[in-house]
Amino acid sequence: MPGSHGSLTKAGKVRSQTPKVEAKERKTPIPIIRNRRNYVKRVIHERIAGQQGGVLAKRGRSRT
Repeated sequence: MPGSHGSLTKAGKVRSQTPKVEAKERKTPIPIIRNRRNYVKRVIHERIAGQQGGVLAKRGRSRT
């Protein structure tokens, strides 16, 4: 077999020797849910980004 790098009998050697590590539990929601939630928050409810929320942020006023 011209052009092969190493024998095919050794294929997958490192992966099979690597110990299995259990997956960690997700802290953030899966992307499809997170994107839907952000869409509703930003487009449907028309919220402006930042810490201030509610009516004051929409009207562009500041609390004084």
